[in-house]
Amino acid sequence: MAATPLRIAVWDWLIRGFHWGLVASFLVAWASTRGLPSTRWHEPAGYAVMALLALRLVWGLAGSHYARFAQFVRPAGAVLGYARLVLRGRAPRYIGHNPLGGWMVLALLATAAFTALTGWLFTTARFWGSDAMALAHEASAWALLVLACLHVVGVIVTSIQHREHLLGAMIHGRKALPRDGDVS
Repeated sequence: MAATPLRIAVWDWLIRGFHWGLVASFLVAWASTRGLPSTRWHEPAGYAVMALLALRLVWGLAGSHYARFAQFVRPAGAVLGYARLVLRGRAPRYIGHNPLGGWMVLALLATAAFTALTGWLFTTARFWGSDAMALAHEASAWALLVLACLHVVGVIVTSIQHREHLLGAMIHGRKALPRDGDVS
């Protein structure tokens, strides 16, 4: 029987809570517009998304090491280089977010923020009943769904390539100790 590898803390409780809170809030907001008998949870779910995003912004600037944007947001050239290595099956393992994952985080946060903002604007006197605002809100919600699906695919591909259970890491917060060639 193989020994269980030693693990280090990577994703703190706030990051994990934010992640699953955002997933839950988005799913509630989405489901409330897709055939449920009531849409009363749609708006509170949107406000929950806004609160979570504000918390994530603060934690991305002042939080733990792997939560900070400065730790995982890399220049475009590094992201493209990493993407080429992924396609060749030779991408290095990262302890935190890899370059593509870092940009996906930004894309998800920005799209969630735009979705929440357009939803809130739709409730204001200026944009109440605005077809353009409704279209922007719905289009951004669909874009967020597409990005979330791409995110899940990226997690699966990375988990397979590095023989690492990333879903588990987003539950318990730990990943295997760095090996030779790993990037923090």
